[in-house]
Amino acid sequence: MSTGELQSLLEPELMNQLERMELVSRKIFRGRMKGERRSKRKGQSVEFADFRNYVAGDDLRMLDWNLYARLDKLIVKLFLEEEDLHFFTLIDASPSMGFGDPSKLQYAKQLAAALGFIGLIRSDRVVIESLGQSAQKRGPVLRGRRSVWRMLDTLAEIEPDQNISLADGVKRFCLRNPGKGIIVLITDLMDKQGYESALRYLVARQMDVYVMHVLSQEEIDPDVKGDLKLVDCEDQDEAEITVSAPLLARYKKTLDAFTRGAQDYCSRRGMNYLLAHNRLPVKDLMSNYLRKRGLVR
Repeated sequence: MSTGELQSLLEPELMNQLERMELVSRKIFRGRMKGERRSKRKGQSVEFADFRNYVAGDDLRMLDWNLYARLDKLIVKLFLEEEDLHFFTLIDASPSMGFGDPSKLQYAKQLAAALGFIGLIRSDRVVIESLGQSAQKRGPVLRGRRSVWRMLDTLAEIEPDQNISLADGVKRFCLRNPGKGIIVLITDLMDKQGYESALRYLVARQMDVYVMHVLSQEEIDPDVKGDLKLVDCEDQDEAEITVSAPLLARYKKTLDAFTRGAQDYCSRRGMNYLLAHNRLPVKDLMSNYLRKRGLVR
């Protein structure tokens, strides 16, 4: 990937901002490797947790010899474990995500790059996949700052040509990735079969789920008029319409009902929903909206 392509996903000013952030989970998960994140488990770190009586087999280096001198008892000093966080980003790469300027898919990549960058510099376990990946092909598991270029290469390979339903794509993701952690699903939720089945798969996995609903400004406030023939880019379904002020008003009312329905569906099931449009700068999304929702701090 060229320097120009890198800056299209991660601008230097944005990276400076992200350096001061970290990903936060609303749930407690057990990490697989040592990381920078404080855990509820007892282990090895500089963060004191508690004392307990010595039992045979304990590490003698953990004994508190000052307490032994004062109390004549063998007391073990416990410290909090430090673990890594599993962070997954699942990108909807269906043809409808190619719409808009910049396209919704390009915006999804920028958002995934920003979140993944935070995870990598904090030694979290980062996985980025698209809906269309087969059950046998998992996204690379990335850790550490040196994996930033590999993450960007992974994002660059994602194209809006994966004509697969949301439910099938999320189901495949769940089969590929049996672990738990934070999952951010970036999608326009445009699926004629609905989004409910897809989101139920994530709820069943008991992951900390964030649904980033991305729409283009052209979809939110369409600038069209006259007689038009609309063609669905995913199934080539056609419809001829005459755009008028009452029709646009009904369209906006329907779109508003759709987004409010998705938000309500997510909040009722413990998922965090966020609606964003493709012209909202990612740095504003990170510092304002996602900080308020608790995904970053």
